[in-house]
Amino acid sequence: MDWTPTISELSGPRYQRIVEAMEADIAAGRLVRGQQLPTQRALAKALGIDLTTVTRAYTEARRRGIMEARVGQGSFVSETSARRAIDLPHPVAIDLSMNVPPHPLEAQLDERIIAGMEAIRAQSGLTAHLNYQPPGGSAHEREVAARWMRARVPHAHVDRLVIFPGTQTILFNLLAHLARPGDVVLTEALTFPGIKAAAVRLGVKLVGVAMDDGGILPDALAKACRTHRPKAVYLIPTLHNPTTATLLPERRNAIAKIIGDAGTFLIEDDAYGLLDRAASPIANLIPERTYLATTLSKCIVPALRVAYLVTPDSAAQQEMRTYLQATVQMPAPLMVALVTHWIETGIADRIITAIRNEAIGRQQLAQRALKGFQFLAKPAAHHLWLRLPEGRPDVAAHLLRNGLAVVAGDAFTVDGTPPHAARVSLGAARNRAELTEALRILVGALHRPADTRQIV
Repeated sequence: MDWTPTISELSGPRYQRIVEAMEADIAAGRLVRGQQLPTQRALAKALGIDLTTVTRAYTEARRRGIMEARVGQGSFVSETSARRAIDLPHPVAIDLSMNVPPHPLEAQLDERIIAGMEAIRAQSGLTAHLNYQPPGGSAHEREVAARWMRARVPHAHVDRLVIFPGTQTILFNLLAHLARPGDVVLTEALTFPGIKAAAVRLGVKLVGVAMDDGGILPDALAKACRTHRPKAVYLIPTLHNPTTATLLPERRNAIAKIIGDAGTFLIEDDAYGLLDRAASPIANLIPERTYLATTLSKCIVPALRVAYLVTPDSAAQQEMRTYLQATVQMPAPLMVALVTHWIETGIADRIITAIRNEAIGRQQLAQRALKGFQFLAKPAAHHLWLRLPEGRPDVAAHLLRNGLAVVAGDAFTVDGTPPHAARVSLGAARNRAELTEALRILVGALHRPADTRQIV
C-alpha cells in the first residue's frame, strides 16, 4: 500500500482525520493527482479501524472533490477540485463553450479560499467587509494591486487604478464614457461577444478590422481610423478570443503609433495576459492613450468578480470610479479582500502558475487528438480556434446532439460572413479524462460525412 495517513496527531472524528490527512498530503506533494489510493479494506486494516469509518472518509473526500472513484479500477486522487455541473442544458453532457480556467488540484482553490477567509477573519473580521466600501477599492487594495501589476505594467499606480467587478463591467462603463449612441468603436473582425453585447445596449457601432493568423492588420487599422474616426479601438492582443493570436512586438509598435496618430484611445483587454507574461501590453507603449483591463476571471476563477483597470491618468481614474459608483456601486468587498490577501502572500501567483501549467497540458492533449485538422492554438491558452470542414454547416449542431457544446464562429463576428470555425474551450472540462472524451466526440464529428437530407 503506497499511502498510509498519520492521523494520531489530528483531532476530531477518525473519518475527518483521514480526510484532513489526505488534504495535507496533497498540499505537501506526498499525494499527487491521479495516484491510486488504497482500498477501503486495506486502509482500515493498516490503521486498525473499522471499515465503515474508512468508507465514510472516502465518501467525504469525494464530496470535497479531492478524490474520485473509477468503476472497476478503485479510488484515485482527483485531478481537479471542480465538480460536475448540475445545471447544463439538455442535451449537453460536456460543455466546452465557456472560456474558463481549469481547476487543477495543484491550485488548491478550496483550501486556499477557506484559509484566506480565516486569515481575513483573524486580521480584521469578516464583518468589516460586509458594508459599503469606496467605489473602485480602498487605497490599500489599489496599492497592493498596482504594485503586483507593475511587473508587467510599469505605469500602474494607485492613482490610476480602479478595481471593478469583472471586465464586462469595465467594458460597459468605458463604452459609456468614451462614446455616444451612433459613435464608432473599432475592434478585430472577430471579437469577444461581451463587447458586442455592451455596444448593442449603448447604441455604439462596432466596426471590425481585418485580421490574419497573427492578429489585427496594422494597415487595415490605419485605414479604418481614417475612414471612421473612431472614439476608441478595442483589442485583445494577447491570446486573442477566439483565435488565440498574440501580436508580435513589431505589430504592437505599429498599432500604438496608429492609435496615437489618430488621437483616439485604446481599450486593451488583457484578460489572458497573465497566462503569457512574455507579451508586453500595448499600454506600455502609449500609457497616456490606453485603458488597460486585467481580470482574474481567466487566470484564477470567474466568480471572484475582480478586475483591474489602469487608466491614462488620475483624472480618468476619478471619472471611472464615478461611472462604477453609478452602475454597480463597487466590487464585492469580501472577494477583493480575499484577492488582496492572495496577492500580498504570493498565493495568487502560485494559483496562476498551476492553472497555466494545466492549460499547457490540455493544449498538448488537444494537439495530439486533433492532429491532421486545421486549428490555431497557443501553449497557455484556455481555448483553440478550430476550422470546420467545408460543406459541413451542421458540425456544431451534430456535436450538440452528441452532448458536446462548442461556440460557432458567428458569435464572434462583428460584421460580414461568419467564418466556418468554432472555439473549443479546453479549460471548461472538469479534468483531462473528460476533455479526452470531448475531443473523441469532436474528432468523430469532424470525420463524419455530411448528413443526407431526410425525406419526410
